[in-house]
Amino acid sequence: MSDCIFCKIANHEIPSDYVYEDDLVVAFKDLNPLSPVHVLVVPKKHYDNITDNVPAETLAAIAHAIEVVAQKTGIDKTGFRCITNTGDDGGQSVHHLHVHVLGGRKLNPTAGEGE
Repeated sequence: MSDCIFCKIANHEIPSDYVYEDDLVVAFKDLNPLSPVHVLVVPKKHYDNITDNVPAETLAAIAHAIEVVAQKTGIDKTGFRCITNTGDDGGQSVHHLHVHVLGGRKLNPTAGEGE
């Protein structure tokens, strides 16, 4: 999608603070972090959300990227949260599949993204 900001970031049309990249996904730091570590994992191909018939290899690449991000940021040792918002009522503000990886402090077990 030509007007999708995450497509532009994934294709390096908009610079970002990249943490990880492979052929299928890119991970970059959130511009408005909700925790000390707040990284977004985004597939390079556009999918509206997790229910958009995402191929298994892309889902596996997302899972691998989450693992690498956790290791690179050190939150693999202390714990972290992964959130995928789906649809407007689910809090999805950018309609391109993405996973928030949050950590770096104790997260409230009853709240959403890092609160």
